[in-house]
Amino acid sequence: MIIEHVALFVNDLESARDFFIKYLGATSNDMYHNKKTGFRSYFLSFDGGARLEIMNKPEVCDSLRNPAQTGYAHIAFSVGSKEKVDSLTAELKAAGYEVASGPRITGDGYYESCIVAIEGNQIEITV
Repeated sequence: MIIEHVALFVNDLESARDFFIKYLGATSNDMYHNKKTGFRSYFLSFDGGARLEIMNKPEVCDSLRNPAQTGYAHIAFSVGSKEKVDSLTAELKAAGYEVASGPRITGDGYYESCIVAIEGNQIEITV
């Protein structure tokens, strides 16, 4: 069994789509729009077959994000090398994104950094 996709509600659908395309190499389908409900979404595809659905719907409420709460903690992207982790982390920091941690070697041996990106959601960049 494989995970088919993960979905993320966002306020700014176009900015979220642009982030994943620009920094993480996503490709996007055309927007789906249900005119009756106002629901809109894109499916973003990544190397290796992973897919992320980013979605927006008018009545979805926004809540403060706390990294120490239940629920999904982050989405992790493997970029292939320590040098790529370092360079992408530096690029995102220069673009104004908050670096929450790293780059570093974690206690369980991962080399990673964590960026606070899409509307307060964390993106982990790892080898």
